[in-house]
Amino acid sequence: MSLTLRPSQALKLWHDVTFDQVRDGAQDLTVRQTAILLTIYMDAPPHTVRGLAKKLGVTKPVITRALDTMGKIDLVTRRRDDNDRRNVVIGRTVAGALFIEKLGDMVIARCKELPR
Repeated sequence: MSLTLRPSQALKLWHDVTFDQVRDGAQDLTVRQTAILLTIYMDAPPHTVRGLAKKLGVTKPVITRALDTMGKIDLVTRRRDDNDRRNVVIGRTVAGALFIEKLGDMVIARCKELPR
């Protein structure tokens, strides 16, 4: 299925989904944290701090701070790579998968409300 949106519709969709997240009382994530989380859950693993930093064009400390926040609320895990101790491998969690699934459900629900 292909969906073509005008810029105003796309922004309305984004607004409505973020509005739903705020009203839902779910954990507030920054746009950067959301981008990192979506990358971890939508792109094939493995994911490392170094790899995420390169992909997003930010520094490793930026990724580390975001992961600190997301780790505290159990959206991701981290562990040292046994093969290369310099790398930190990012893992998915059940709570993170449910968060992403709920976000997807919100997007679908709001898409259905868009005028055709």
